Amino acid sequence: MPNQESDAPDTIDAFFARLAERSPGFPKRLKQCADFVAANPDRVAVSTVAELSAEAGVQPSAFMRFCQELGFSGFSQMQRLFRSDYSRKWPDYATRIGSLRDHGSDSPAALLAEFVEVGRLSLENLLTSVETEALNEAVAMLAKAETIHLVGFRRAFPVTSYLAYAFEKMDIPAMLHTGIAGLGLEYAIRPGDAVLAVTFAPYTERTLEIAEAGRARGAGLVAITDYVTSPLVQLGATTLNVAEPDVGAFRALSGSLSLAISLAVSVGAARENGKNRK
Repeated sequence: MPNQESDAPDTIDAFFARLAERSPGFPKRLKQCADFVAANPDRVAVSTVAELSAEAGVQPSAFMRFCQELGFSGFSQMQRLFRSDYSRKWPDYATRIGSLRDHGSDSPAALLAEFVEVGRLSLENLLTSVETEALNEAVAMLAKAETIHLVGFRRAFPVTSYLAYAFEKMDIPAMLHTGIAGLGLEYAIRPGDAVLAVTFAPYTERTLEIAEAGRARGAGLVAITDYVTSPLVQLGATTLNVAEPDVGAFRALSGSLSLAISLAVSVGAARENGKNRK
């Protein structure tokens, strides 16, 4: 079991890269820890191990083992990393939203204020959660694809349906996989195509199935998802991460839709530039 300080990640980016690499092989309790930290990284810097363990639904000993599996000597060392590095990159939206709720959200105006605030914070978050290199790679892959297959169900469907609209307006060949009447369109995926899969926790099994089928058929794979523990990461997707804060049990799509329009316009421009160079 790795537990030497020299083996510990020294940046948040390195931490999440290691988490994505190792979490698929974790037993159930450690996977719970991984999923909780991926979903609530802002909490690590300000919470005790007992508090984090309770919220993750595991014993403190399991959380300590989770820290050690990632190369830390214990929780304190991991927390120091988050306190020194993470606060510079990500907004602590939980505290701000908590203060809004303390002032009451019974009125429509107060609820609107909450959604405006989480939307703003989601956009701030997007600037640090999406890696420039991954974004450039995704645009290049989609720009050269023969057909772009858009896959996203449930909460992700507005994102893929918007992308289908945008690509159609730019004369970019794209197919929206809707799942209507249980009809699958995986047969249409060909080598040289690309699958753009969108799913957020809890991840939609049908989206994962189509993404995996596309990989097996030789298509490229781009993912818009939330955490480094997303199953799409394990499929080798070029991943664009966007995590949306929630208001109660409801999540807006401010960050996801902003990423989608940026991606669509960038792909359209790249394809046009490619035509002009021919």
